[in-house]
Amino acid sequence: MEIKKAALAGTLESSDVQIMLSPNDNGLTIDLESDVKKQFGDSIIATVKENLKQYEIENASVKIIDKGALDLVIKARTIAACERALELTENPKWEVL
Repeated sequence: MEIKKAALAGTLESSDVQIMLSPNDNGLTIDLESDVKKQFGDSIIATVKENLKQYEIENASVKIIDKGALDLVIKARTIAACERALELTENPKWEVL
């Protein structure tokens, strides 16, 4: 699916993550900022990529600012950002949830 508009989900509070999606014509680019990037960076990126794949998003710029979020929070924030970026908030893609 093609991203229709830039979207944001999450906060910069402790134990949360902020996910920003924006259109990109050159595939998928992911920028991760996290204090635990060395330990959990690959896992965080894998979780985000898995959710993007469920929405069939292949072209996007993704900015992730992690503040110690658990995996389920990362998933929830990514889903919210995808729904907003694809303008699916009126008719969510329930099978992803």
